[in-house]
Amino acid sequence: MILKKLMKSSRDKALFGVCGGIAEFFGLSPFIVRIIFIFTTPVSFWIYLFLASSLKENRSL
Repeated sequence: MILKKLMKSSRDKALFGVCGGIAEFFGLSPFIVRIIFIFTTPVSFWIYLFLASSLKENRSL
């Protein structure tokens, strides 16, 4: 069984690759993930900063 890890995207980066990484992990469009982050701005800002500083970048691609 292969476990997927949440990582920053090395292919789909707008700022740090966080939304692209979340989209790859869940199999969603990065555009949809970015729209969700925009509409939940007060909370998602802090979540985004935390993830940008703590996630490793996916270098396997």
